[in-house]
Amino acid sequence: MALGMYFSPKGMGKAQYDECIKQLEAAGAGAPAGRLYHICFEVGGNLRVFDVWESQAAFEQFGQTLVPILAGLGVDVGQPDVCPVHNIVKG
Repeated sequence: MALGMYFSPKGMGKAQYDECIKQLEAAGAGAPAGRLYHICFEVGGNLRVFDVWESQAAFEQFGQTLVPILAGLGVDVGQPDVCPVHNIVKG
């Protein structure tokens, strides 16, 4: 079952997000196995992230690479809101 992950990180501006993406790509995790969709958007001057993952296990595997990168950038991602995906419509 796919899972939606919604993050409201503290301390992540556009520069930190862009640097995180660069570091993930350099680590070979720019397009991690199991991630179906990644969306970053701005709400009231703060960046938010919504991902759809094939499984909790795939998300946790990616977290082993992501969390140290974010910590190095001074970003506190906190705990995501996690919910089962009922339906995905493409297009």
